[in-house]
Amino acid sequence: MSLNRRSLLKFMGSGSAAIGAATLSGCSSAVKPGNDFAWNDEASAIRQRISPPTFPDRSISITDLGARPGKGVNVGDYIEQAITQLAVAGGGKVIIPAGEFYTGPVHLLSNINLHISEGAVLHFIADPELYKPYVYTRWEGTELMGYSPLIYAFEQTNVAITGKGTLEGGGSPTQWWPWKGKWKEASWGDDPVENQKFTRDVLRQMAEDQVPVADRVFDDNYLRPPFIQPYRCKNVLIEGVTIKNSPFWLVNPVLSENVTVRDIHCDSHGPNSDGCDPESCTDVLIENCVFDTGDDCIAIKSGRNADGRRVAAPCQNILINNCQMKAGHGGVVIGSEISGGVKNLYAQHCEMSSPDLDRGIRIKTNSIRGGHLQNLNYRYLRIGKVKDAIVINFYYEEGDVGQFMPKLEAITIENLHVVKARRAFMMRGYPHTPITGVTLKNLTFENVAEESVIENVADIEQHNIQINGKAYEI
Repeated sequence: MSLNRRSLLKFMGSGSAAIGAATLSGCSSAVKPGNDFAWNDEASAIRQRISPPTFPDRSISITDLGARPGKGVNVGDYIEQAITQLAVAGGGKVIIPAGEFYTGPVHLLSNINLHISEGAVLHFIADPELYKPYVYTRWEGTELMGYSPLIYAFEQTNVAITGKGTLEGGGSPTQWWPWKGKWKEASWGDDPVENQKFTRDVLRQMAEDQVPVADRVFDDNYLRPPFIQPYRCKNVLIEGVTIKNSPFWLVNPVLSENVTVRDIHCDSHGPNSDGCDPESCTDVLIENCVFDTGDDCIAIKSGRNADGRRVAAPCQNILINNCQMKAGHGGVVIGSEISGGVKNLYAQHCEMSSPDLDRGIRIKTNSIRGGHLQNLNYRYLRIGKVKDAIVINFYYEEGDVGQFMPKLEAITIENLHVVKARRAFMMRGYPHTPITGVTLKNLTFENVAEESVIENVADIEQHNIQINGKAYEI
């Protein structure tokens, strides 16, 4: 979608412009939505490297193998059979045709495109036993042998999930989600017996004790699986599908290279329903996506605490373009599992607005997580309604009780327009390690209700910040 010059000038000049699907965020006449990141040489080079995989012109529909739609019928064996046959032949497209199909986990192999046709709904049966045997996975930034993700690929090359159909994760107040434990106004109670903390706390201590990943196995495991997790994969495409009611994070590529996530619609309001969380990945494009989630819309991650430092793989070369954030804890987020660091992020032309959107741009870490965060760039973002517009918080969760100080370097936010916010800034550094390395340019906050929270911030470069019609300096 492009804007003509007259519409563009009207949009950029109107502080009360409506936020809607047809409105793109703060676009300039020099840089149009959907372009190839004409930002600088580095951003352009990253964009040129990212290329979605292609597949042989060969396909199998699961119904041709005998699969039939209908609740109570598990078509997982037919999906596996189609994947195997195509993989042996050199690859191709596994087609889920129109209809309601039910399955357990799907494991992709190299050169396989799982295609969810328009009118198809692939339901994932919410029976934890189906997601065994355990696989090598990562849960909130810590590696373990855990439940299989609903769609999983391990050390594969050229894998895709495409189509205009729907992936239904089966998360609900009676399935998967109660394992979170106490959460908001959840109807499952404050402290159910099946509670993730009983597994999570032991896992985190195992990581601190450097227990080998192969030995991080639990008989009583209450760690909900992510929906889509390509792990140590190369050349990944996730395109077009609607993803609903995930047990946990929705799209979670880990330690993967050349990842394209585009034109997807994330619709999940359960606990930890992050939309897209690339972890320790290299060369990632997230473009033209809609996020309507119960947690962060996009969160860039690189491992938690000792385990993140053991793996020691940053998330790097991340491009975010023309996405819409309808609800969530945060719009574009760094952290909190960020111990491996992040570098070279470029986020542009995104639109955020919701009474349920807590933060627009957010960096969350602490002195247990640490992390070197460098060359993070945000521009031409428009926020309609949010609680806190820009958040950089070194006191997330545990606060300042560790030995690994966060380090920020070359963080730039420019051409941001916020219509309504509770606070413009919430920036909390440590007395001994203040927030530095941040540049703010051309930021407009039309209607802000409360004073910003600024603690231990030093050497911030700032130009043309307007709050409630008046010039502002941090």
